[in-house]
Amino acid sequence: MKVKVGVSNRHVHLCEDDYKILFGDCEFTKKVDLNQPGEFASVLTVSIKGEKGQIDKVRVLGPLRNYTQVEVSKTDSYKLGVNPPIVASGDLENASLITIIGPNGEIERNACIIANRHIHVDKDIIKEYNLEGLSTVSVRVGGIKGGILENISLKETPKAYFEIHLDTDDANAFLIKQNDEIEIIR
Repeated sequence: MKVKVGVSNRHVHLCEDDYKILFGDCEFTKKVDLNQPGEFASVLTVSIKGEKGQIDKVRVLGPLRNYTQVEVSKTDSYKLGVNPPIVASGDLENASLITIIGPNGEIERNACIIANRHIHVDKDIIKEYNLEGLSTVSVRVGGIKGGILENISLKETPKAYFEIHLDTDDANAFLIKQNDEIEIIR
């Protein structure tokens, strides 16, 4: 079975309190909807800073969450000088310390992670694609730099767009781009 690819570049999710520190009373304005229902890229960007470097113009995604999280690739982590864990979104227990700089202020949080590879599913998708009882799958990528990616979590939400999220490192390694289709092989 095939699944569409969503290539996930570095980005930031903010809680309301941190948003106010970084942006003050600035309206949280949508730039474009993302494929996952209710999620969007805002017009706002921040800088993220680690011990060795800084990356500017990092997109803030919405809606606001009840936690602040910075998602980067391993390549980004080298530039920043941080060593984030590879975990599911929201798992900040061992997250790396990162500084987030906005136009109105800055915050320092243990919030930097590398998001694990995952496929967004809901109950209907699980049933339709016969994924019951599975928590992870593997996928096969075709092409000149093809191969197999393992340990891809199934991320169940109440309503999902069936899509695999890979970071830019994985996508570049296999020459995968946004909206390509790859095959789930279990």
